[in-house]
Amino acid sequence: MKVNFSHSKSKINTLIDAISNDIASGVLKLGDNLPSINETSLKFKISRDTVFKAYKELKRRNLIDSNPMKGYFVKGEVNHVLLLLDTYSPFKQNLYNRFAQNLPKSWKVDLIFHQYNKNLFDTIIRESIGRYSMYVVMNFSNTEFSESLKSIPEGKLLLLDFGDFDKKQYPYLCQNFDQALYDCLSEHKPIISKYKKIVMIFPTENNHPKSSIKFVKEFCSDSNIAFELIEDIYLLNNIEENVLYFIMSHTDLVSIILASKNKNLKIGQDIGILVYNDEPLLEVIQEGIAAISIDFGLLGEKAAQFIKDKMFVQEFLPTRFIFRPSI
Repeated sequence: MKVNFSHSKSKINTLIDAISNDIASGVLKLGDNLPSINETSLKFKISRDTVFKAYKELKRRNLIDSNPMKGYFVKGEVNHVLLLLDTYSPFKQNLYNRFAQNLPKSWKVDLIFHQYNKNLFDTIIRESIGRYSMYVVMNFSNTEFSESLKSIPEGKLLLLDFGDFDKKQYPYLCQNFDQALYDCLSEHKPIISKYKKIVMIFPTENNHPKSSIKFVKEFCSDSNIAFELIEDIYLLNNIEENVLYFIMSHTDLVSIILASKNKNLKIGQDIGILVYNDEPLLEVIQEGIAAISIDFGLLGEKAAQFIKDKMFVQEFLPTRFIFRPSI
């Protein structure tokens, strides 16, 4: 057992994490004995009370146990996964539900959101090392692999969703925000081409990969359809007839619907609405709002399969055009 103490974490938590990590990685197996409290105290030059509190917490987590004849020994496996997502949304809830439902009941899932806060992201990763046997993470950035992820033991990290960076050595389940988006629009060009223009509403603060703009613009150019980019919904001065509004942030959907009502424009006839990322609510708003999306439930299911069989996977989920009457 190797333990590296530092000033950034208490000695109790450092010892807990070291033992948990050894159990998770198989260094310590079911039934293996742990050093006694006195032996651990002497070896690492820490107080007996520190060791006792660490062992007590490991017993509470059902990872170790003790009896008078055998002393402390490994009792259970670390079946604990960190699901670290970016922000909450109904489709992320769908991902989580299908993920949890497809794991054995012995697995515990901690769902945490990093909110695109780099300090929070790095802190969550740093403090999670040794506490989890597997890590399923939406990276902080779409263009750069976060350095803090390198501290996660090899074979225990699955990247989700984002990933326009070199990730050859890492398993991932991602969506393609670029060529797949272009191909999806092209496949349904007969429906889309009835509109004279696509207005892409893409707020500057939106963390959706900005590379999508290029591919929508390219589709419009190749299809002889006018293109306009709106980076702030409040800069949309006038809603136009015979225009398809492609909305990247679901919060902007209400503004477009209200604007169409104010001008007595019927959605699906006078104007079109297309939303990126599907969710159940889109089925019942108006008569149904069309969407371009991956299946987030399937994403959760495939992530759970990786946790169970640990088979190396590198897959882009298919981007689907979900036709509804808004287009």
